[in-house]
Amino acid sequence: MKSYAIFLGCSIPSRVNHYEASARMVLKELGVELVDIDLFSCCGPVPLRSISFEMFLTVGARNLALAEAEGLDIMCLCSGCYSTLTDVNHHLKENSELRAAINKRLEPLGMTYQGGIQVRHFLKVLHQDVGLASIKERVVRTYNGLQIATHYGCHTLRPSKVMQFDASSPPTLFDDLVEATGAKSIYWGAKWQCCGGPLLGVNENLAMDLCENKLSDAKAWKADFLCTACPFCQVEFDTIQGKIAADRDRTYDIPSILYPQLLGLAMDLDRDLLGMDGNRLSLDRIEALLASDGSTSS
Repeated sequence: MKSYAIFLGCSIPSRVNHYEASARMVLKELGVELVDIDLFSCCGPVPLRSISFEMFLTVGARNLALAEAEGLDIMCLCSGCYSTLTDVNHHLKENSELRAAINKRLEPLGMTYQGGIQVRHFLKVLHQDVGLASIKERVVRTYNGLQIATHYGCHTLRPSKVMQFDASSPPTLFDDLVEATGAKSIYWGAKWQCCGGPLLGVNENLAMDLCENKLSDAKAWKADFLCTACPFCQVEFDTIQGKIAADRDRTYDIPSILYPQLLGLAMDLDRDLLGMDGNRLSLDRIEALLASDGSTSS
């Protein structure tokens, strides 16, 4: 199985470290080797792009160069990091003059980037490298009657020509992975809408409005849980959903579970090591829907 340089970014270690814990555990069980590069920095997030495109490219190129020097493709858990590094990689691969200019900026660091690696999202590694068949072989406790609303998020998908997250239109990759656990991935009207996460530091009320729109729609389509694979989206549905209940006195009771937690439970991995208690909203109900010995979902 292929090895990857794991890129954690800033939000996962500081706010959603149970995402990292569960992803590492699941990937290890599935035979994917992860390499930590200590010198990785912030990806150079999307807002930086509108302030200084050159700096945006330079920060991203530095991280790409570190992985290239190790001969490794990058695997991102954070969709924002995936978006940034994929975008930077696209520009530097497509434009040799631009790559030369950015390499000039990297020279004082003794670094250069030749465009020789790929940036992959955690979900794509599972779907394309590990494969659904191998995942299903490792599932020993399938979910009975569990309805999941998958949230792809904005940064994994847009712009589609650059991200190329899934060949299907609309994408089905995340839904396939959820259904490999025996859960049902439901259709829901607000599936492709923004969760509001990027607005948290700018306009919290608007972020809460967008979150409520998603939650009310998921509830209308009878989702039991939301499922995410992005730290910002997870914080929005987990932490901000609790704030909506406290500040606005509206309760939706649709907890959000990270995909590696959903899969890890189905693989019968240790719930504590999967960081189940790291979620603000209780996930106890989900464990009651697990069947033993690989029985199929009803």
